[in-house]
Amino acid sequence: MSTNTYSLTWDLDVFFKGGSESPEFASYIIEITNLVERIEKQVSLFSAPKSSDEVEELADIIGNIEVIGKKLSQASGFVSCLQAQNMADQKANLLRGKLTQLYATFSTSLTKFHSQLTKIEDSVWKDILETDEFKGISFALNERRQNASELLSVEQEALITALSVDGYHGWGQMYDTVVGKMQIEHDDKLLSVGQASNLFSSKERNVRKEIFEKWEETWGEESDYFAKILNHLAGFRLSVYGQRGWNNVLKEPLSINRMSQETLDSMWGAIIDNKAPFVEYLERKAKLLGVDKLSWYDLDAPVADIDSTVSYSEGAEFILDQFGKFGEELTSFTKMAFEDSWIEAEDRAGKRPGGFCTGFPESSQSRIFMTYSGTPSNVSTLAHELGHAFHSFAMKDVHTLNKYYAMNVAETASTFAEMIVADAAVKNASSDQERLALLEDKIQRSVAFYMNIHARFLFETRFYEERKNGVVSKNKINELMEEAQKEAYCGALEEYHPHFWASKLHFYITGVPFYNFPYTFGYLFSLGIYAKALEEGKSYEQKYIALLKDTASMTVEELAQKHLGVDLTKRDFWEKAVKLSLKDVEEFLSITE
Repeated sequence: MSTNTYSLTWDLDVFFKGGSESPEFASYIIEITNLVERIEKQVSLFSAPKSSDEVEELADIIGNIEVIGKKLSQASGFVSCLQAQNMADQKANLLRGKLTQLYATFSTSLTKFHSQLTKIEDSVWKDILETDEFKGISFALNERRQNASELLSVEQEALITALSVDGYHGWGQMYDTVVGKMQIEHDDKLLSVGQASNLFSSKERNVRKEIFEKWEETWGEESDYFAKILNHLAGFRLSVYGQRGWNNVLKEPLSINRMSQETLDSMWGAIIDNKAPFVEYLERKAKLLGVDKLSWYDLDAPVADIDSTVSYSEGAEFILDQFGKFGEELTSFTKMAFEDSWIEAEDRAGKRPGGFCTGFPESSQSRIFMTYSGTPSNVSTLAHELGHAFHSFAMKDVHTLNKYYAMNVAETASTFAEMIVADAAVKNASSDQERLALLEDKIQRSVAFYMNIHARFLFETRFYEERKNGVVSKNKINELMEEAQKEAYCGALEEYHPHFWASKLHFYITGVPFYNFPYTFGYLFSLGIYAKALEEGKSYEQKYIALLKDTASMTVEELAQKHLGVDLTKRDFWEKAVKLSLKDVEEFLSITE
């Protein structure tokens, strides 16, 4: 099938030759350090302009912020790639430490600068944003000024940032340390928790059950630590929110994702009202597995027996063929990514687990990391990460300040690309068993977004409410988790996972609060876009690119209104998107009658 042979390893020398020992990269870090020091001085001398004629210095600072932002992203992308391709690269870890320091210093300068923006009179600010120089970045500047106005004084915020390094972030790192030492015994072997979790998709139910029981027990044994960490993380956040006068724990995550509470409520409402077919799917799956009711450890169990593998080049050609039916720009971009070695896919020891896409904004390039072993799911992952890369590519000519898109829309282009390929894979399946396996893979994603993520959201909101009244005991946390799972899965399971709160890293991520609902948003939003693409065919690609370009310069409600003509605060859009994923369930139920 394939005529091309694509490299399984990426090319990083095009950025800096010599990896973590690169003299070129060492000079680049010195250059960034000097720029960060320079802007620190510049910002400390800057004072709010009194009229729209006094904006020379303002423009100069914004220009410097743009340059430093690009360079820090370029350096960070390079170090991420070095760390991922070889976990034993100690020099790369030291470079990461240096960059973290630079980011922190730069971030403090930004806080001071944004605070100065709040001191500009409203009428003067309005005039400034109407000038040619600032009109194109008015949303980004307004957002920064608005966010700064809701913070404490610069000194207090600087103190919070300083204390959070050893406090807030320190607790998050403590979680990683504890998890890193945990092991689970299976078949006389000691497995890391990552290795053990892979066995939840084992064909053998007794293996899944045994691993699950040991899994619950192992996380339970350490749950005193995890309850303490979770309580401290939530306590820190609530204290900071309290000082700032924020009384809704969702204020920060909604603001980061540029979305309203109404949109979030409409999205969950549409999902809750359409869960019945997914419950039916879970009941049918139980029947296929020969049990009365599924347990937590059956959710990822395979229902079809297939062992087909696809070579990397075949997988690449399949993706190119399917993208070709959607549009020329996505296809030629993807071809370039394969031909120019943008992807690290080799299956070898020493690489970190998982997959990601990172940008190199100074070079207008991206790099994709994954480990390709030839499964259909690998092909989907590859398409997913190529979608992320295309999102960055579509925004290459956009002002840097208009490129900082949030997590909810970040998942849109990737999920869209994955859908094109996953749909085609089901249609092109060579046997009924393969078709069933691929179809179920798609439905499992829907179940994860509508049920698993919903349980996480319910748990986290309720846990925070409890935490406002004081420290929450580990038994109470287990109770909250199991209640949330029963509600989210509509009571469809026999056994639940009460220690899920301990085993899920997402609850302990300190960079982004409420690391859950943006996934479901991105999934449904891309389903809506995918429906448009199917309706309009190849002519839709330019509209799609226009939408991607706007993902960081308006709220999600404005984005959907402008590009899809829909109101996200109302249920209609979400209902339609959920119903699209129900087609897979209908097909699954009819095949397995």
